[in-house]
Amino acid sequence: MKNRLKISGAAPYGVTLIEILVVIAIIGILAAVIVPAVMGRPDEARVVAARQDIAAIGQALELYRLDNYAYPTESQGLSALVERPSIEPLPPNWKMGGYLKKMPLDPWGRPYIYAPSSDGFGYEIISLGSDGKPGGQGVSADISSKGI
Repeated sequence: MKNRLKISGAAPYGVTLIEILVVIAIIGILAAVIVPAVMGRPDEARVVAARQDIAAIGQALELYRLDNYAYPTESQGLSALVERPSIEPLPPNWKMGGYLKKMPLDPWGRPYIYAPSSDGFGYEIISLGSDGKPGGQGVSADISSKGI
């Protein structure tokens, strides 16, 4: 028969109710401090997302111009980055697969506005902000590639 060593006074494994209550209280205090600070951030996050989308579209436009010697025309629009334009002037070196997998909508669910310059050597990409109207202030303000 094998002898087993008995240790007297050893604490049982487990967590007491008081320890659980202390952890829950700490989590509650942290939530009370952090949640109000984070709740006002969704609108700011949408503005940041719009700026990132506009920057990505701008990079795709630059690649398009490098391949095809000009930006898409206003009638071709930003869809020229996703599918080969069928409207003149046809791009001579359009990249198979496009320059973007799909055209993103702005964070408020509306398409970005593309405005090529009249000389064909520039462009502006615009999101009309949360209100969907030109102008505005704060999160309702327009977000433009000119300001990035």
